[in-house]
Amino acid sequence: MKSKDLIRLLEKAGFKLQRHGANHDIYINKDGVTETVPRHKEVKENLAKDIIKRHGLK
Repeated sequence: MKSKDLIRLLEKAGFKLQRHGANHDIYINKDGVTETVPRHKEVKENLAKDIIKRHGLK
């Protein structure tokens, strides 16, 4: 999955960019839940599915 598509799903669910890490971007929602997204063009499919499932996205 493309990372920008995953980020779009997170932002649609209320996550906002908290900060840029060395190799990852950290997103946080209003409840204080954080999610780390690797800064690559493609996110591995299993990781993307885990993030989507963890936050009930789509």
